[in-house]
Amino acid sequence: MQATKAVTLNELDKTKHHKVLCYPRCTHKELEKRLTELEKLGIQALQFTGEKSVFGVPVLGKGCVGIVVIAYTKTGKAALKIRRIDADRKEMFHEAQMLKKANTINIGPKLLETSENFLLMQLIEGKHFPEWLKTLENQETKTRLHLVLKNVLEQCYRLDKAGIDHGELNKAPKHIIIDDNDVPYLIDFETTSINRRISNVTSICQYFFLGNKIANTVKDKLGKINEKELINALRSYKQKTTKENFENIIKKILL
Repeated sequence: MQATKAVTLNELDKTKHHKVLCYPRCTHKELEKRLTELEKLGIQALQFTGEKSVFGVPVLGKGCVGIVVIAYTKTGKAALKIRRIDADRKEMFHEAQMLKKANTINIGPKLLETSENFLLMQLIEGKHFPEWLKTLENQETKTRLHLVLKNVLEQCYRLDKAGIDHGELNKAPKHIIIDDNDVPYLIDFETTSINRRISNVTSICQYFFLGNKIANTVKDKLGKINEKELINALRSYKQKTTKENFENIIKKILL
């Protein structure tokens, strides 16, 4: 993983790193505006590290809406999501609101601050689920995987009961991070909604267990799953989102 030393806000416009703040088109006016926003958020410096790259600068994440880097504040390190200039939304307040709602039921990285173009949140250091899955090679594999899957499913059930639909858990390789203590975090609430039909548990089960490359790997490590029984359990859950129906899904998968 590439890394650079932390760059202070005063130093940013003197290096190529400033282009990350206004990706993909950087103007002096927009850069000055965003630097002022960062100062108001209490950000002192940024660090550029990660497997993704923007104009040759390493970053933690790069998506259709934002770029994620490490930020330093007076209280320590945090994750900073930067709205892309060409994003299909004009501000970050909706995502902040959805993350804040998720935080009330102990889900997602903790929201710290937000502004028009930035989302400052708890930095989760770990691996995305597909990379974490590759590390499971010893005899404890099944136990560790069992605990992580159960934790994620329970988080999805809490989201369902709260009426919060994440929106992208059926294609979740970038939306689950496992930290060094095997604690999973759901991330990226940019397409989350409280106005559409919830499908967190059913979506994550589709990703984990039903018919894709990750599902095949999970089943190889966890053991055989009766897909027909699981699908029937999911149908019952969709009809009635009860604790009993949720626990029946758990039984079909993890017991």
